Amino acid sequence: MTLHHVLDGRPDGEVVVLASSLGTTHELWEPQLAALTARYRVLRFDHRGHGDSPMVDGPWTVDDLALELLGLLDELDLRRVHVAGISLGGALAIALALAAPERVGRLVLASTSARFGTPEGWHDRARVVREQGVGAIADAGMERWFTRRMRTEQPDVVARYRGMLASTSAEAYARCCEALVVWDVTDRLSSIQAPTLVIAAREDPTSPPEHARLIAARIPDARVVELRGAAHIVNVERPEAFTRALLAGLAGDVYGRGMAVRREVLGDEHVDAAIERTTAHTAGFQDLITRYAWGEVWARPDLDLRSRSVATLAALTSLGREHELEMHVRAARRNGLTTDEIAEVLLHVAVYAGVPATNRALAIAQRVLAEDDPR
Repeated sequence: MTLHHVLDGRPDGEVVVLASSLGTTHELWEPQLAALTARYRVLRFDHRGHGDSPMVDGPWTVDDLALELLGLLDELDLRRVHVAGISLGGALAIALALAAPERVGRLVLASTSARFGTPEGWHDRARVVREQGVGAIADAGMERWFTRRMRTEQPDVVARYRGMLASTSAEAYARCCEALVVWDVTDRLSSIQAPTLVIAAREDPTSPPEHARLIAARIPDARVVELRGAAHIVNVERPEAFTRALLAGLAGDVYGRGMAVRREVLGDEHVDAAIERTTAHTAGFQDLITRYAWGEVWARPDLDLRSRSVATLAALTSLGREHELEMHVRAARRNGLTTDEIAEVLLHVAVYAGVPATNRALAIAQRVLAEDDPR
């Protein structure tokens, strides 16, 4: 059987496989697609019985789903891949890393567990969807997937994912529930060799942060990132913070993570020029700022890049760091601040750091913005 799948992104890039949650299709990952395809070759697929993938007879296990994905990788001749998964997709990613460790580079596990809930809960849910269809649990599903604030403020987005869930085959959904009844890899996690990032959402009722911390404690050298203001489907509710955490996890080491964020904020042209100018005397400093400033601080997910630009502009103006200010005015524009918003930030600083500092900063910002957009 061939799973329905889509390959996007750079043909020469490292391959990232994205595994979706129970009751969703490969479209779940659309909020992350643009950022990922700019750097990677991205494989998305539908679980059996989901989306456009066919059903399979007989009982299912998570290991079956992982072996099916392995077959797809063989069919596409993808020998080594990074894998990111949400919920059921995270369990599948763990199962793949256990079954074929030589095929998995890095893991990013989001909103997932080494053991989900109680067998009774999963059996009850399977019974309900077989008797009444998946639509019968769709509203309760949205309460698990999204916070009340998300459901109130973005009803169109929530409605889209409710429709995705409700359109799932009842039998496929029920068999996945039964697969999760027997899913418990708590004692096997220490065998995972892949560098691993575990992402948890603070308000996730299905796979709460303590589940993520357990996984990270068992997998050697794994890290945990906890995102505020999101429930189970964290990549949709906190797309920017999730994407930044995902890219950091895929980058691997702190230097790789820092270089990825540095390029996102400052642009390839600026970073390439800085690397070209590096000498034996400045190499240590370049390594320091890439690892510490960009890899440790700018890469943290709880402030978005736009907010970090506001803080940076305020700090540089207050301290009179004119050369750095010029660079970060451009970075602020890349991070989404408008010309008027930059002016407002500098005006605000005048109250607390003094008029002369802001006067000079405004002159620098005006010159830089005019150079970049002479209109």
